[in-house]
Amino acid sequence: MQTLRPSDTVHQYFPDALQISLLKSSKTHQETQQLHAFSLKTGVFSHPSVSSRILSLYADPNINNLRYARSVFDRIQHRSLVLWNIIIKCYVQNQQSHEAISLFVHMLGHFPPDEFTFPCAIKGCANLNALEEGKQIHGLVLKLGFGLDKFVQGSLVNLYSKCGEIGSAHQVFDQMGEKDLVLWNSLLSGYGRCGEVKAAMKVFDEMPDKDCFSWTILIDGLAKCGDIETAREIFDGMPNRNLVSWNTMINGYMKAGDVNSASKLFDRMPTRNLITWNSMIGGFESNLHFLEALEMYRRMLEEEFRPTHATLVSVISAVSGLASLGKGRSIHSYIVKNGIELDGVVGTVLIEMYSKCGGIDSAVTVFETIRHKKLGHWTAITVGLSIHGMAEHALKLFLEMIRIGMKPNAVTFVGVLNACSHAGLINDGRGYFNMMINEYGIKPTIEHYGCLVDVFCRAGHLEEAKIIIGEMPMRPNNVIWMTLLNGARKHGNVKLGEYAAQHLIELAPETIGGYVVLSNMYAVAGEWDKVSKVREMMKKRGLRKEPGCSSIEHKGVVHKFIVGDKSHPQRKEIYSKLSEMREKLKMAGHVPDTSQVLLNIEEEEVREAELENHSERLAIAFGLINIAAGSPIHIMKNLRVCSDCHSVTKLLSKLYSCEIIVRDNSRFHHFKNGLCSCKDFW
Repeated sequence: MQTLRPSDTVHQYFPDALQISLLKSSKTHQETQQLHAFSLKTGVFSHPSVSSRILSLYADPNINNLRYARSVFDRIQHRSLVLWNIIIKCYVQNQQSHEAISLFVHMLGHFPPDEFTFPCAIKGCANLNALEEGKQIHGLVLKLGFGLDKFVQGSLVNLYSKCGEIGSAHQVFDQMGEKDLVLWNSLLSGYGRCGEVKAAMKVFDEMPDKDCFSWTILIDGLAKCGDIETAREIFDGMPNRNLVSWNTMINGYMKAGDVNSASKLFDRMPTRNLITWNSMIGGFESNLHFLEALEMYRRMLEEEFRPTHATLVSVISAVSGLASLGKGRSIHSYIVKNGIELDGVVGTVLIEMYSKCGGIDSAVTVFETIRHKKLGHWTAITVGLSIHGMAEHALKLFLEMIRIGMKPNAVTFVGVLNACSHAGLINDGRGYFNMMINEYGIKPTIEHYGCLVDVFCRAGHLEEAKIIIGEMPMRPNNVIWMTLLNGARKHGNVKLGEYAAQHLIELAPETIGGYVVLSNMYAVAGEWDKVSKVREMMKKRGLRKEPGCSSIEHKGVVHKFIVGDKSHPQRKEIYSKLSEMREKLKMAGHVPDTSQVLLNIEEEEVREAELENHSERLAIAFGLINIAAGSPIHIMKNLRVCSDCHSVTKLLSKLYSCEIIVRDNSRFHHFKNGLCSCKDFW
């Protein structure tokens, strides 16, 4: 294309105002910008034909520069209906439908819409799921006489289908004469989205023509309704399959929890794209197959696919499920090296991952590096600090969040109340609960009541906790009754413990922890007949206490231990270290608390030996042998840490000058210098 110079005269290039051949020949973004600049410098821009053409070029899908298009539109003094249509369509194409509808409303004060305006405006409503606004535009369509225009009707079918008004969609559809494949697919998609599978299959059978999209819509609808077998039959019957069809079927299997079928289908795929990998990784993660999710992520990187934010959210969540701090740090390193911003959900799940893996200091560091903090980031760090017993820090950040004008949500208050619970802050807990209701208008959920009950139970205010449970507007769940039962156990209130256990067993008889806590509480009180009755009840119901299991990660390998485990390759070194630990504990004056250990064993020495072989002590011994001095020992346990192991771990952190972080099924315990972050409110 010939380069224009500002020194050239207007008439040299525009001998006639209607002859704008150079503008018509412009195809690229650079050429359009050059012509735009030239028109402004020479004054030609004010000519309606020139400005209109520049606007249409910027709005063209091949260039699609919305910012420049809007700038041109705003500079045009006398805008025609055609120009309004161009800019509205450009906004819809750029997924900014809210602004498109605003422009449409503004336009109504200048021009009545035509058959080109309505489809764009209606599509904008469909994108926003703005059914009421769409209905108002439909009314205007009928008023202005465009009700039989096939493009307007098609957009209305799409609107009603997307917004769940499938009856209205079908009504408009039936009024139409010629129906193309796009229209049939819109109606089919609407029925699938509404879960009306039989109606969708009827529409599918009536369709004169079908494409891959038609088959895929039906597969997706069937899968979402749980009929995965019929979905597979439809998939197998497709004359031709495209990548979207394969991805839809895989996603359907993952949603149904059938990870094996999804994996087999994945292995058969002729080609894969990023959506395929994300479906597999996200599906494994949502179905709690965390190791498989990480393995799929590794394969994805090997095949040189670049992870998206969705990929990273799933894989970081999988790491959280495994509590694998080493793998989490590796993924974080990838994020940093590739310059991936943490301002969105990736930052939130990264904070959550470090919190759940015991790396709370790293969680705080991630939080502090996020430049534009959103509510999700504040909430994640508040919850993280609270489960680590760092109530003062959590509440300080919460107050800072409020100070800068960030409005907390229901999840934020769960973190705040948890902080109060783990630190035994009764007055603060009550105050924040009331603040949530009175200042922020948040209706308490059962999780909030559960936190409040926990606050009082941990502090020994059991009767007040019982009153709160009685006054709750919803039925207490098993978590709340278990909280009351644990509070009764901790503070030796057998009567209240029986009351809580009775309600717990009636509500959830399969909750093994309830029987175990009740049995131990009876044993401590010396009520052996009742201990036998509880155990007999468990036996009749086929319930067995889950064996304690502790795990520790070292050099990328997770080592697991159970009570008295002697299967580990380093068993000799581990048991030698256990003997050393026992001698040091004795010299430090530790007296084992055997009141809740194998209560059918009468010999005290045997019971003490049983305590010494608890899974977390084996893991600690392994950590002392293998973890470098000065590095924290991270341990995961599937059950609540018993009172004796809690006391022992505090002492060991002092005796060996090390930090031990234990995550049990209740919370995190940070042991250092003979103290624990839970301040014995465990």
